[in-house]
Amino acid sequence: MFYLPAERDRARLPHDPFKAMIAPRPIGWISTLDAQGSPNLAPYSFFNAVSDNPPLVMFSSAGMKDSASHALDRGEFVWNLATFDLREAMNQSSTTLRRGESEFAFAGIEAAPSRLVAPARVAASPVALECTVTQTLQLTDAAGGLIDRHLVIGQVVGVHLDERFILADGRVDTAAMRPIARSGYRDEYSVLDAVFHLPRPD
Repeated sequence: MFYLPAERDRARLPHDPFKAMIAPRPIGWISTLDAQGSPNLAPYSFFNAVSDNPPLVMFSSAGMKDSASHALDRGEFVWNLATFDLREAMNQSSTTLRRGESEFAFAGIEAAPSRLVAPARVAASPVALECTVTQTLQLTDAAGGLIDRHLVIGQVVGVHLDERFILADGRVDTAAMRPIARSGYRDEYSVLDAVFHLPRPD
């Protein structure tokens, strides 16, 4: 099958399979503060690391939603690792609330203070990355027209890591943390609970 994205066979593919093809995708569980100091926490479907030196992560917002606007205004955010044990809390934090209402409080999520940035982190998450915004970008389509999608890139300036997941050889046991990821459509997720080793040829 070949199709143009805007002209897919909606009888055979009633749901756009784009997100199902680009999977699994790490969840951008982003905490920020608004101008009044009210906390915000939301999961983003489009998130990833984009550099390791310096360490940079990015999330993309469909529309100028709270997390993106707060990150732009304050210049900082925190990424919290969403795990299988935290799946329900993460999902609850995606609920649309009134501006200024805390998802931490709504979802019963305990917050913990960060060290170098103002936004709190998810206390129960085994990993949190404190980030300073380095650049933002409103995306364009192939014709050069602006679209209502906003990319936020942050440099990791502080790392919180639960020491229970550091192995004797100094590696981090990612599988033991059981990270979850978006895996296709709105209600589909996957969990990483196993890894395999494949030595590089060079």
